[in-house]
Amino acid sequence: MNRVKQTIATLAIMIMVCSVATAKTYVVSVGVKTYKNPKLNTLHLPVNDAQTVKYIYDKNGNSEVIFLADSYATKQNILAQMKRLYARASENDIILLFFSGHGYQGGFSVYDGNLSYSSIRNVMASSRSKNKMIFADACYSGQMRGQKSNSQSNSNELKNLNVMLFLSSRSSETSIERRGDSNGIFTTALQAALRGNADKNRDRVITAKELFDYVSSRVSTETRGKQHPVMWGKFSDNMPVIKW
Repeated sequence: MNRVKQTIATLAIMIMVCSVATAKTYVVSVGVKTYKNPKLNTLHLPVNDAQTVKYIYDKNGNSEVIFLADSYATKQNILAQMKRLYARASENDIILLFFSGHGYQGGFSVYDGNLSYSSIRNVMASSRSKNKMIFADACYSGQMRGQKSNSQSNSNELKNLNVMLFLSSRSSETSIERRGDSNGIFTTALQAALRGNADKNRDRVITAKELFDYVSSRVSTETRGKQHPVMWGKFSDNMPVIKW
């Protein structure tokens, strides 16, 4: 009987390991440097930021990435590509939206207008994945936490949806980009974390907590306390962000 129990336990572990190894990540990486609306000033690094995130997940080898920049980063196109890609995810897979550009309270400023957080959540709600996340390198992105929906149907539809938001700055802060750098300060720390620097226990799986601890410390140090990333949502500290 003990031998049977041991065999069952071994098989369970093998199945769990195989599940982790075969889980895929589905990424939509968006950068908007130049806007259709001339009132929105041109930024320097968002397209580079989105390309950097695409590069990391391409190198991961177990990810599918869609890259959208500037005039291709319209509200309709972003939502359509998210819906198409995320529909392929299974329960243990990861779905991720990365955005770099201007932000506003409750969402992102994309090439042709505003993309609300509620619209993003609606698309994510249709995915079977239980690991849903949004990374944003955008000024005042922390304001997204304060959005409240006036739609009761939206509220009921999304109340059980767990999405982790990792936002580059508090609601009162700008997200700093320096002219000589290749990426914004948040994305610079993020890419280093995703490459493995955040993997404290060296198990080749970077969790939400490991990501936050590394990135928040580095960004605060680099900006001398002027910028503080915010992680928010209903999710486990051990939720996988990337698996190598």
